[in-house]
Amino acid sequence: MNTPQTTEQLISAYSTAHRERDPRSLRYHPAFYDLDAADREVAFEETRRLRTMEAGLDPEGLSTTARAVLDRILGR
Repeated sequence: MNTPQTTEQLISAYSTAHRERDPRSLRYHPAFYDLDAADREVAFEETRRLRTMEAGLDPEGLSTTARAVLDRILGR
């Protein structure tokens, strides 16, 4: 079981836009596996909140995740 501080750190790590890439499979952030089901829900909501804020600050209304996906599609 995680301490509240550890859980907060894991949620923060999980909520970042950075993900290791593997062309053969999708990957969860490693912190996902250290969170219980309830904390994964909290992490999901925090991630959604952050992406909404990012999109609100972006001139084109894109989150960092959306921008990364478009960059890969467009070969940038």
